[in-house]
Amino acid sequence: MSSALRSRTTIGLPITLSVVLMTLNVMLMVYWIVLLAHSHGWSSLIIGVAVFALILVGLSFYLFLMIKEVRLNQRQANFIDSVTHELKSPIASLRLYLETLEMRAVTDEQRTKFYRVMEEELERLDHLITQLLEVGRIDAIGEQSVPEEIDLDSFLRKCGAATCAHHKCEESETITYDFQPAMVFARPLVLETVFRNLLDNAIKYAGEPPRVEVQVRLGERGRVITRIMDNGQGVPPELRKRIFRMFFRAGSELTRRRKGTGLGLYIVHTLVKQLNGRVSVHDRSGQPGSVFEVDLPGHRGLATTPNRATDALN
Repeated sequence: MSSALRSRTTIGLPITLSVVLMTLNVMLMVYWIVLLAHSHGWSSLIIGVAVFALILVGLSFYLFLMIKEVRLNQRQANFIDSVTHELKSPIASLRLYLETLEMRAVTDEQRTKFYRVMEEELERLDHLITQLLEVGRIDAIGEQSVPEEIDLDSFLRKCGAATCAHHKCEESETITYDFQPAMVFARPLVLETVFRNLLDNAIKYAGEPPRVEVQVRLGERGRVITRIMDNGQGVPPELRKRIFRMFFRAGSELTRRRKGTGLGLYIVHTLVKQLNGRVSVHDRSGQPGSVFEVDLPGHRGLATTPNRATDALN
């Protein structure tokens, strides 16, 4: 109900603006035809041009609002389709295996296999629900913990191991690490959410077999640059800013092969901004794939001004 009201409120402004602009346009045309038919005064012509220019500006603004609304509706429709699919698939799978276990006898080997698949489907559901909850409380993620100095070497290795376990792939064959010693000052849960989402995205959209490289470099003015690179198809230039918007996923849910809701990169972008950092995506030089780059303040710059650091993370 609330979503329907929000939709009507959003669409109401372009519709009202359209009616007003059409009325102004009719009045202007009548004014020019009637008045200028009797007089060739410059003042009437100037006023008419000014009003017509105002209408053009208004129509341009209306067109912008409509395009923005259509794109948002498309992203929301894709999001609903993807969430529906992500919810129905594991539930259907769980129901099938449970019915099989109830209706007929199975061997111990089959039962073990069924339990393993059911566990994987439950993890998939848990991951989806966690993402949806993270979006709903994104400003509160990690606020119960205190910001601390985090060694990126061990921290990123733990994130990599957990992500590989989630995707059921061997970490040593999937992820390579290339670190310069670096530390950042942040809440651990916030930083884990950022890098787990980026690593999950890298493995999901990598090639076959997936190959991911995690690189940490020290930048200028105490900045820490973390790059997560994959061997996938990369991100087209026209989509590199749009992929960080809420609900955005390229293509249609009917033709898409990768699972997802379009929330992961939005969460990353929002949390990195809270950390006073930047996130961007680039091509890999000389290789296929994409590079997601996270630029964060190093621990020294933040540790000397703890109040500002805490404010940046709230």
